Amino acid sequence: MQSGDRPSGRIFEDLSKLAGGFMGAAGGIKSDVEALVRSQAAKLIEDMDLVRREEFEVARAMAVKARTEQEVLTAKLGALEVRLAALEKKG
Repeated sequence: MQSGDRPSGRIFEDLSKLAGGFMGAAGGIKSDVEALVRSQAAKLIEDMDLVRREEFEVARAMAVKARTEQEVLTAKLGALEVRLAALEKKG
């Protein structure tokens, strides 16, 4: 080994350690940022008073049932109106 090789080898070791430390710090920062984003997103969703999917599906099913019942009742009312009109003609 030459005396000139030794310092450059040491420099590469130091750079490698520095890069490893930076990557570790960057990974820590990444997880901190992800946690912060998740926290803020959860707070935003809560503040917006959004409903959960399950609650929406229940409300949707109720609306479909109510609409179906309303259509049936509208048809029955129409039939009763026709019968009433016929009875009024006779009388």
